Amino acid sequence: MECAVYDTYVTKKDGRIMHFDVVVEASTPHEKAIEYGKQYLVTAGQAGQKMTSEECQFCHIQEAPPFVEKAIRQNGYWIQKMEGCPP
Repeated sequence: MECAVYDTYVTKKDGRIMHFDVVVEASTPHEKAIEYGKQYLVTAGQAGQKMTSEECQFCHIQEAPPFVEKAIRQNGYWIQKMEGCPP
């Protein structure tokens, strides 16, 4: 599966930066990727933090590894946690 990767930097409630990628099927609209990122913020305890096309920018297209493809088929997206994300 070809997937689109959106590089995302959100300022957390404590002022620190949370860096993660929102990974979706390649034909998914950018607005939907932002919506998925906001869903992740809720689960990360960061509901209501600013997340727009400014914080969540298209990065590249790549082939999804099997575990990412499975998550996208089940949930519509995969979050690749980078820096400042809860475990």
